[in-house]
Parts: sequence; structure tokens; C-alpha cells
Amino acid sequence: MSRVIVLGNGAWGTAIALSLARRGGHAVALWSHSKEEAGKIAGAGENVLFLPGFPLPGTISITADESAVAEAEIVVSVIPSEFLRRTLARVAPHMHADQTVVSASKGVENGTLLRMTQVILEVLEPAGLVLPVGAISGPSFAHEVAQGQPTALTVAFSDAGVAARIQQEFASESLRLYTSPDVIGVELGGALKNVIAIAAGVVAGAGLGYNPAAALITRGIAEITRLAVACGARRETLAGLSGVGDLVLTCTGSLSRNRTVGQALGQGRKLPEILASLGGHVAEGVRTTRAALGLARRHGIEMPIAEQMELILNEGKDPREAIRDLMLRPGKDE
Repeated sequence: MSRVIVLGNGAWGTAIALSLARRGGHAVALWSHSKEEAGKIAGAGENVLFLPGFPLPGTISITADESAVAEAEIVVSVIPSEFLRRTLARVAPHMHADQTVVSASKGVENGTLLRMTQVILEVLEPAGLVLPVGAISGPSFAHEVAQGQPTALTVAFSDAGVAARIQQEFASESLRLYTSPDVIGVELGGALKNVIAIAAGVVAGAGLGYNPAAALITRGIAEITRLAVACGARRETLAGLSGVGDLVLTCTGSLSRNRTVGQALGQGRKLPEILASLGGHVAEGVRTTRAALGLARRHGIEMPIAEQMELILNEGKDPREAIRDLMLRPGKDE
């Protein structure tokens, strides 16, 4: 039996905890940054705010105690990118050398432009902790994982043995994992697809049809791949689950928060109002857009879709004008 703690009681963190508990063979804890939220979840027997309708079995312990992380062998970080650094700093003093960290967050830290595993390593460094830190990503709506619907993900560690261990620990009849040594590609595929998903939502919200949606997804993966490879990723990773797979799901699925944000923008609604309507849920692509462009500038990579999304999100550009400007770019080879 392995002891696993999931840091972050959002929808995705709760779904992962449910999947691990359903699999069996683990002692699972779900950690919340807030004692109030932890108390509500424990009292209701489900995560009413972020994942209602899914009773949490008694095998999942709910806690807001930072010291609970010391009991775990596997630490799964599902903290939104905006809060990862300061939240992890709270629990880091209780972590130890016998642990493995799996990042399930999809984002890039603004300012530093670090991937989530890089942020984790940086936070742990002052404590003298050099732990195996990897990432898990792929096409996975939290609601469907919580339901036990078949889902396939990629787990990436630089050490193949660690990746194989997490694959074995997490795999079940409803969750299939493939291993990869390409942490960079798996993380950037999961983060950057959210930017393209907002654009796909804009196309849907503006009622522009299926042709531009297909073109956007195709050119989106080209854009993501260019940047990821420049950052050190393997091109083939972006053709896999954590690249094309996650992109297609997030750009087309009605459960995608990033697509929902884009759709509302395409319908003429304003970003502050849209974000307020999410009820505490996070659309990572809103923050990742600026970070993606920062990485693109650092590596001299052209990202026209991300550039137009940045203008829509932060400069108030009309979505239809942004789509028109993409169409009128100079012709190029594919």
C-alpha cells in the first residue's frame, strides 16, 4: 500500500483522489489550503463547490494540515499555477527525501516563465530536498475521471524507473498511463493547449463554423510544437496524449473551462464578468497566454494565435477582428 496525498481540492485534484481511491491499494488524503473548505468537504461527504455529485469514500481523508504531507510517499500537486509557489512553500518544511512528486497542474508561472515542475524544484531547493519530480497530463476532464470513464494520460519523469512506478501505482481499469522521459513536452503540451482552447471557444462563440475550428486546432498544435521543441521538448511528445490528445479534447469538449471562456468572449461578453461566473473554477489559459508569449519571445518563436488571444484577453480587442487578422497574415508554407 502506498500513501498518497493530493495537494489541491479543486475539481481535478478531487477527481484524482477519487480515481486512486476507486483503484484501491492506497491510503489517500486530499489536502485543502483552507480549513473552512476542508471542513465543508468532510461534512458534506463530497466536494460541493468544485465537484458536486460525487460522494467521497471514507478511504479518502480530508485535511488542511500541512504536516499531513509528511506521511505520504507520493505527493500529487494539483495547485493552480498562480498559487503553486506560495502554497507549496507552506508544505515544503514537512516534506522529506523519501517522497516522489507528481505535478498535475497545467500552466506556466508568470514572471519567471517556469514550468510547474521547475517551480516545485525551486521551492524545495532551500530545504535541501532533491526529489524525483515529474508531470502527469493528457485529455482528461475531471468530471469524467470522477465518473470512472476510461481515460488515458502520460506520466513523465526523467528517470524511467520512477515513471514506471507511478504508472503502476495510478493505473486502473478506468485510468491507463503511458510513460515518457519528456517532462518538458508533457508539461508544455498541457499548458499551451489551454491558450488554443480559448481561441477555439472564440470561434464557436462568434458562430464561425467548423472550418475555422479545424484550422485553428491544426495550426494550434503547430504553434505549440514550435515553442515546446525550442524549450527542449521532443516533437513526437506533442503528437501524443499530452499534445494533440489534450488539445482536441479541450478545444471541442463542452466541459472545457478555457473553451467556455473563449466562447463567451466570442459572444461579446467581457473577461472580468466571464471569470466571475466560473464560481471559483480556474481557466488556466487566461494566465498562460501571457507566459507563453514570454517564452516565445525568449526563444524567438512566432505564435500568432497566442498573440491574438493576448490582445483579446488583455487589450480588449474585438474577437472577430482578431480572427480576421489571423486570416490576413502573409501566406506561408505549411
